[in-house]
Amino acid sequence: MSERIAVYPGSFDPVTLGHIDILERATLIFDKVVVAVLKNSDKTPLFSTAERVELLRQSIGDNPRVDVATFEGLTVEFAKRVGATALVRGLRVVSDFESEFQMALMNRRLAPAIHTVFLMTSFANVFISSSIIREVCSIGGNIDGLVPSASAAALRQRFGSFSEVS
Repeated sequence: MSERIAVYPGSFDPVTLGHIDILERATLIFDKVVVAVLKNSDKTPLFSTAERVELLRQSIGDNPRVDVATFEGLTVEFAKRVGATALVRGLRVVSDFESEFQMALMNRRLAPAIHTVFLMTSFANVFISSSIIREVCSIGGNIDGLVPSASAAALRQRFGSFSEVS
């Protein structure tokens, strides 16, 4: 039987505990998960691509079933290059489903052999998004317990020092 490879694409700006939750559960389903950090020239991320890759690597640790890579262009083309048969997408709320469903249908049209697998986030992470984390941290809010320690440290450094505990 061949190795089951999935791609978990995203901007991960920054990586959150919600991302890690989805990734950990994806590794229970697939033999290998490639976390694919999108290089999108149309957006201005808080962290560079290299910084996001490093934050992911620090947050994941030495899991032999997980690789971290970067990509540009179509996700399904990247998935084909790494031999993946699935894309992993996390869903938090119903509003996520509409845009994710559209994207999954387009990806299926572009690459019928690559399937999209939706994983619901754990209840504890349902309200967490990278954009909310960035906003809360930028105004001095407590992000402990919402992001891995590497992300928390990088965010605090980026936005300036303030108390780790509110």
